[in-house]
Amino acid sequence: MITKSLRGLAAAALAILPLLSAAPAQAAAALPLADAIQELPLAAESREGYQRTLFKHWVDEDKDSCNTRMEVLIAESRVEPTIEGACKVVAGEWFSYYDAVTLTAPGGLDIDHMVPLAEAWDSGASQWTAARREAYANDLSAERSLVAVTAKTNRSKSDQDPSTWLPPLADARCTYATDWVSTKLRWGLTVDQAEADALAVLAEGCGQETVEYEPAV
Repeated sequence: MITKSLRGLAAAALAILPLLSAAPAQAAAALPLADAIQELPLAAESREGYQRTLFKHWVDEDKDSCNTRMEVLIAESRVEPTIEGACKVVAGEWFSYYDAVTLTAPGGLDIDHMVPLAEAWDSGASQWTAARREAYANDLSAERSLVAVTAKTNRSKSDQDPSTWLPPLADARCTYATDWVSTKLRWGLTVDQAEADALAVLAEGCGQETVEYEPAV
């Protein structure tokens, strides 16, 4: 199984303002993958009214001149990245776990929303406030939410769920299923029947894979 690089401390410390709350932080949950899938609410999907612009993304929440894309590139580079100007990442080393490709130029990378914005809309985000959608689209507080992968695989995935798209690298699929379920549980998103069935089939071949997540406030 492939494991993504841990995010750096600087990225982990970034706070998404709409996620902050005066209430005590909720404890992280950990469940076997098959059990976690059962926790996902089942509901029909609807894309009515969806527009990508309803999810404001690649913002600079902490005003350090690095937008969300740059923060992910910095955090996931396996070597010290080269940064020019205020915050433009121009070189580093990134491992795209979807297809086991290593890149040294960021131009070949997309930052993938693990659960695509359109899929999130279909699964409950249509009922969120604009602030919560922005928080979702720039979620640096959970390692699984955003991932640097080859542009080719990200664009192949587009807005599909696991019933119609999986990483081309078979060894990546258990990690992908875990990341997908973790993100949906974190944000309280639903699954449709085809998606739930596909995830259940994946879980059968994923051994002791564990889903860990902290609910977004």
